Amino acid sequence: MTINTRNVAMFATMAALLLFVGIFQSWTLSLTILNLCLISAIMALGVNIQWGYAGLLNVGVMGFAALGGVAAVLVSAPPVNKAWAAGGTGIALSALCLLVTVALVTLVYYRTRGLSRIMLITLISIAGYFITRIFFDPAVSAIEKVDSALTGYLGGLGLPIVLAWAVGGVLAAGAAWIVGKITLGLRSDYLAIATLGISEIIVAMLKNEDWLTRGVKNVTGLPRPVPYEVDLQQSAAVQAWADSLGMPIIDLTSIIVKLSYAGLFTLVLLIVLFLSERALNSPWGRMMRAIRDNEVSAEAMGKDVKGRHLQVFILGSAVIGIAGAMLVTLDSQFTPASYQPLRFTFLIWVMVIVGGSGNNWGAVLGGVLIWFLWVEAEPLGTWLMDVLTAGMADDSPLRAHLIDSAAHMRLMVMGLILILVLRFAPQGLIPERR
Repeated sequence: MTINTRNVAMFATMAALLLFVGIFQSWTLSLTILNLCLISAIMALGVNIQWGYAGLLNVGVMGFAALGGVAAVLVSAPPVNKAWAAGGTGIALSALCLLVTVALVTLVYYRTRGLSRIMLITLISIAGYFITRIFFDPAVSAIEKVDSALTGYLGGLGLPIVLAWAVGGVLAAGAAWIVGKITLGLRSDYLAIATLGISEIIVAMLKNEDWLTRGVKNVTGLPRPVPYEVDLQQSAAVQAWADSLGMPIIDLTSIIVKLSYAGLFTLVLLIVLFLSERALNSPWGRMMRAIRDNEVSAEAMGKDVKGRHLQVFILGSAVIGIAGAMLVTLDSQFTPASYQPLRFTFLIWVMVIVGGSGNNWGAVLGGVLIWFLWVEAEPLGTWLMDVLTAGMADDSPLRAHLIDSAAHMRLMVMGLILILVLRFAPQGLIPERR
């Protein structure tokens, strides 16, 4: 079997597994898994751009995905007029003070040298911090008191949520520029520690800054880019279609909505995949791989290694931010507490490693495969434990323990897959083309 035929066969197998879930479990579940697989594949592409192209060990995927989620709130949530009246002016003044402080620090940095530079930057930073807090603290307190059970935050711009996908990429790219300027001079293991710590800081801020994202109270009811099931159920055409299929209209409308999401997500995935392939096979992509394989030789030939690392770090983070905004769009809610390293860092890295780092198609395959197994491992584990304990008494403590342990099958399956792939296919299921 040739490599191309084998690759097509693996993608066909994933399609067959999704069809299997639809036939034997439910089509709603199958399409839900498909949508999450598409988003996970986009995130895996972002990490592959950083690791597969340039060898950058970014363990802060969670933070950039969370910034994409913030973009969905800031763009699509309706503005809270009472909160703006209570503290909007104070927030605007504090933002102005912050910008002036940054501008003065930048000016001093480029215009002075030596000890005077350090002293002036320190004084300006301290003064700017306290002046900013003079406006910021009262404004935040006033905003969070405005009907805090339902709002307690400024809200967003009330624009279509699809625009948030691009804004999520821009926010993540801007954060990546700041993070990259600080950390990209570090060795790979220190870079991993730094990016993980910074991502935790980002998530901690989102959990505690209620005036911006409602914190742990979450933002729910975000608008959709697709129709609502209730509206579809009132359509005479949809009702007639459900009658002709002999299907409950609730199930049909759920399938229509999920297929609409799948169409949008597939379009974004294809665009990102196309651009990633063009970049990887261009002179820029060959240069990035040369830097990845031997930084010293590349630098000796006149390549700006740190500048190229910053560039690819920003690009990969932007892709992750887009996927983060898409995930919040699918859920119609933003929950800062849900951003955990296991879901938004570890699993994404497993997708890239299993699929094949340095190969964009491998990242897509890994995203689809790993998320499918992550979702299906628990019900399959429950079925397996039921079979193994079928001969035991209903009140058997061992039977109860084994059935309760099915929930932990996910972690065992992920570890087993990772071990098997690293042993028998160390370059991934679809290795990098050289």
